[in-house]
Amino acid sequence: MTLLEIIFAIILPPVGVALRYGISREFWINILLTLLGYIPGLIHAFIVLLRK
Repeated sequence: MTLLEIIFAIILPPVGVALRYGISREFWINILLTLLGYIPGLIHAFIVLLRK
């Protein structure tokens, strides 16, 4: 996980996920979670970014 991905994951979680995976299933799940609330989107972004 790069510093840029971490910064974007904190500020705008879908952008951090998109930097790593592009416009994929993880990105759309993160968009949905972020719309439901910032914290679920943030948690999902860090889980996805730490996975690999």
